[in-house]
Amino acid sequence: LIVADESVSLEITGNGDVLEPHDGVLAVGSGGFYAQAAARALTYNVPDMSAEEVARKAMDIASDMCVYTNKEYVVETITIKEDEGKDGEEEEEGKSEK
Repeated sequence: LIVADESVSLEITGNGDVLEPHDGVLAVGSGGFYAQAAARALTYNVPDMSAEEVARKAMDIASDMCVYTNKEYVVETITIKEDEGKDGEEEEEGKSEK
């Protein structure tokens, strides 16, 4: 299981260990090692690629190398919005009842 936010990526193993990679690149599955190697090469050598572009290209490379990996995959992205409630909460705290 891989979990991530805007600042850290972690892998939770089957034994419950939590692992943090030294370079922020993680992969799982039968072609995971191929995809991870490709993603590392891309992040080191093509710094302008987005995380989604790196993931897609790494999966394409892994599918060319691993017989158990194919090009039929789903990419899910999460858009992180700034917490709009912070300003409202501060205003509420500053108000007093009359």
